[in-house]
Amino acid sequence: MSNKKLAAILGGCIAVITAIVIITAFPPASGEPDNGAGDENTAFYINVIPETPEQVNGDYVIKYAIAGQRFVFLVTITDEGEESELPVTISAIAPGADVIIYYEDIFGGEVAEVVVIPTQASNGTIIEVTITGTRGSVSDEKVVSFEVAEGEDDRHEYATELLDRFVAWLVTNHPELGITEDTEWDGTTVSPIWLVVSHYLFFSEEWEAHIEWHIMVPPYDWAKIDLRHRFDELAPSYAFEISSLDANSEPIPIEVPESVWR
Repeated sequence: MSNKKLAAILGGCIAVITAIVIITAFPPASGEPDNGAGDENTAFYINVIPETPEQVNGDYVIKYAIAGQRFVFLVTITDEGEESELPVTISAIAPGADVIIYYEDIFGGEVAEVVVIPTQASNGTIIEVTITGTRGSVSDEKVVSFEVAEGEDDRHEYATELLDRFVAWLVTNHPELGITEDTEWDGTTVSPIWLVVSHYLFFSEEWEAHIEWHIMVPPYDWAKIDLRHRFDELAPSYAFEISSLDANSEPIPIEVPESVWR
């Protein structure tokens, strides 16, 4: 065999081996994704607070709102396997209501707020809210609801006065919270058909404040506040009480509620 033929044969063998090495080292683009790209298909489920109540003694315990009220649902995610490096995007629809979502791309341990505002035309109806979490091709869905009652917000002015009393005390006694007299709050009624005890929610950039007060004569005219840090807490972390509004009692720490008020 001539040297030229031998060189040609050897050259062909080397080319084949080189091609095999290249294909092995660099799989085609249509193969399985590398470098964590599969995170987008990591299974998860969403958690919603409050959930639609189950039956109690054969009757449903219904949550109520009035037209124009902001009903705030809290949403978190739980990964079913190893935690993904990609967020879950939260979306929602609610026929008969407007929807606003705060902090819609969340990871585990973070909290989105789905704000549902029933329209005037929804009085007397039940608003069904479909909340969906999506990551890549994977999604999870929860349906929650509340009933719209007729009524109007007649508590804002007094609730604001109570908030101001608590804030003035918090500025001096709990500066670590970052709440000052310049903190801006946006309020909405909650539990509008409740009697004897009234409730109101206020939101700053960082905090959700739940104010409640007892409509009674002294010394039973108490007021309370509990505070939830938004976007990373599902329940309040601080709570204080004025034991008698008429007596101008100083706020004192009290047991923190286990869940938010809705």
